[in-house]
Amino acid sequence: MEYYNYIKALHLIFIVTWFAGLFYIPRLFIYHIEASEKPSPDKEILTTQLKLMTKRLWNIITWPSAILSTIFAIWLVVLQPIWLTETWMLVKLGFVVLLIIYHMKSHQIFKQLQRDEIKYTSRFMRIWNEGATLILFAVVFLVILKSTFTWIFGVVGIIVLGILLMLGIRLYRRIQQKNPNA
Repeated sequence: MEYYNYIKALHLIFIVTWFAGLFYIPRLFIYHIEASEKPSPDKEILTTQLKLMTKRLWNIITWPSAILSTIFAIWLVVLQPIWLTETWMLVKLGFVVLLIIYHMKSHQIFKQLQRDEIKYTSRFMRIWNEGATLILFAVVFLVILKSTFTWIFGVVGIIVLGILLMLGIRLYRRIQQKNPNA
């Protein structure tokens, strides 16, 4: 298994690029939604450019990264099937399922915006943007702390992080209302 660390490194690299796409795509969704409220010709110019940017990000970076990180993760589990007996790994896999659901819902939103179907507000998308952050925090702490991770601390930590993120969104909204150019 001398190649194990290479597979692990590739898995981590594609996790990073997958999350980069998942962090940036909702920002582009926000810009697209806000551009749709602008007068012509700004609306058409901006939405055309944002559609192209989201399409490239989604199809060239995010989807391939999701697929490759999953392939390397499966390969790692095949090499170390004992991991599937460990509680931390099962909980991590639960968060991975949530991440995949998040990715698929983002894909649905991507497709809607490509058709100029605006079904969400920019405020909703700012909150949606934090979903990947919460999942990332949970997975990293699970992987790093493994069995030293206490469930109570973990649950409280994720709740506190969620509250802080929501407060940050509210603070940003207040600042934006006072200074629309911020």
